[in-house]
This record gives sequence, C-alpha cells and structure tokens, in this order.
Amino acid sequence: MSPSDSTPSSTRSSTRSAATDLAGLRTVEIRGKQRYHEPAVPTDAQAFADVVRSRRSVRVFTDTPIPPEVLDECLDLAMLAPNSSGLQPWEFYVVRSEPIRSRLVQVCMGQLAAKTAAELIVCVARTDRIKEHAAQTLREWPTPETPGPARQYYRAIPFLYGPGPFGLAAPLKRALFALAGLVRPVPRGPYTASELRLWAAKSTALACENLVLALRAHGFDSCMMEGFDEVRLRRLLDLDDAALPIMVVGAGERAPDGVFWPQLRFDRSQFVHEV
Repeated sequence: MSPSDSTPSSTRSSTRSAATDLAGLRTVEIRGKQRYHEPAVPTDAQAFADVVRSRRSVRVFTDTPIPPEVLDECLDLAMLAPNSSGLQPWEFYVVRSEPIRSRLVQVCMGQLAAKTAAELIVCVARTDRIKEHAAQTLREWPTPETPGPARQYYRAIPFLYGPGPFGLAAPLKRALFALAGLVRPVPRGPYTASELRLWAAKSTALACENLVLALRAHGFDSCMMEGFDEVRLRRLLDLDDAALPIMVVGAGERAPDGVFWPQLRFDRSQFVHEV
C-alpha cells in the first residue's frame, strides 16, 4: 500500500512518497513538512471479536502451566495499553515465591481462581513517578529531536499532575484552571491526591484489559479479582502509600467447569446513546 492509499483524501494532494530520513525513521511529506509515518497494519476483525467474546472470568484452572515466553509477551502487550500522556503509571508483580503465593491466596479470601491459577499477577497503579517518567520520556524521546511543545509539556507535567507538598498546590491549580475555564476549555484535574489515584487507576485498568485479552489470544484464560484485602496485600508486597493495588489477575488454562454460568449482558440500549 502506498502512503497516499492510507492518507485521508483531504491531504493526498499534498502528500509525497514515503521516505527514510535521519535515524532511519519512516516519514512522509504532508503539506510541505516531513511527518513520521506509521501505516496501520492489516488486522483480523473476526479473530479479535473471537478473543473478546470468548474471554470469561474463569474460576477454576487446570494444572497446565503458562509457558514463560507466553506470559512475558502478554505482559509486554499489557504495557502497550494507551495511558495518559504516555506516563505509564503501573507495575505488575508476578508472584513466583510459594510462601508469598500462599499468603496471596489468603489475601484474595481463598477464591478458587486464586487457588488454582497457574500464575498470579498483582496489578498496581503508581502516583509517585510522574516527575521521573516525564523526565525519562524526554530523555528517551523516539525521534532525533524532541519537538518544542513536547519539551514544554513534559517539563510542566510535575506541576500539572502533582498536588504539591501536603496537597497545597491543589486548591491553587483548581482556582487557576477555573479562571481559565471561563474563556476556553481546560483540563479539570487531577488536582488532589485522590484525583491522582483515579487518574493512575484508569491507565492501569487499560493495561489489565490488554493483559487478559493477550492471554485469551494465546489460548489461556484469566480472572480479574478485585476481591482482596488491600491492607494485607500492601503489607505482603511492601507497597507504600503511592501504590494503589487495582486487581489481582489469576491466569491459566480453563478447566472444563471453570466458567460457572453463561455470560449476562444487559441490552445495549441502556448504555449506548447517540447525541
């Protein structure tokens, strides 16, 4: 497929052939400027639909292990999930130690999905690495030069996202953005520590979904468990206050009786609205 085949008709007239410029990046000229070019790869919609529709919360797993290379790929795919400003506010603890695993099963209140899983993965959102990850983003920017607006934005991120010492910056930011919002659309947070936890949780939950879909694509299944004692889980993994456990994912091969009943979803008219 040529670049013009994958470019909207409104820009085709000003688009030239794709070429390779500095650092071997694929580029295309659009409206007189060289732009990074990453064409969409062909996909199989039916295969993806099969993965999504066959994903179930499996409560009982067989003794079949997940090959290490498969689990590694699934974790890599999890970390390709979309996330706010590319800050990747997540961690994954793959529990391999038998003593810790045994205690984790208790922390999950002895659920069958935890007892029988081949792997237990604790998914955690982080709120304390925003400044560190913003600086790392600038250091590891994937093009030869970091665009000026990107440099400005990532340098400002610690102020934009952080509540400040003792949360003192939160009311100031709320007031400043409220004033600016009188004349134009503005971001409305996160301002406080609780809003920051919600921000991190949203991105981490997207990574969790990538993880379980990747497992299903490899023929394995999962159970995303929110039923756990957070206090004991924090103590078990020595998590500090900036870490927010989102879920424990049990993964493995589905047992014949691993799904307890047919899936129930309410009618789409309750949720899908056209405006």
